[in-house]
Amino acid sequence: MSQNLLGEPPATLLPENDVARAALEAGAPASGVAAAHPDFPLAWAMLAEDALAADDPVAAYAYARTGYHRSLDQLRRNGWKGHGPVPWEHEGNRGFLRSLYALGQAAAAIGEEPEADRCQQFLVDSSPAAAAALAAR
Repeated sequence: MSQNLLGEPPATLLPENDVARAALEAGAPASGVAAAHPDFPLAWAMLAEDALAADDPVAAYAYARTGYHRSLDQLRRNGWKGHGPVPWEHEGNRGFLRSLYALGQAAAAIGEEPEADRCQQFLVDSSPAAAAALAAR
């Protein structure tokens, strides 16, 4: 068995947005938080999850893809090179991970199986703990 001598890249930890999180915790609707803080992926993930629950997979796909792309921008700005751990245990990463999971769920719901499979694999590769926690919901 060969060993990767370069090791795994360090974990990427996205910054928190305390203002946006406080707004959600105070009961502000996710749509208002996303409008006021469009770079806050947790709000987009919540919108996607709500759309999935309302059986609106096309809207869920759009919301999740927005959260996913906003997250990719943040990941890159924080040193991520396209792979490596994005730990579920770090609260600032959960918007990305929830958006990625919702994107996979929405893709599956509209019959976009290759995208759904890619999202699932990306989620597992980024954070096995997130994959397990989100699947258990």
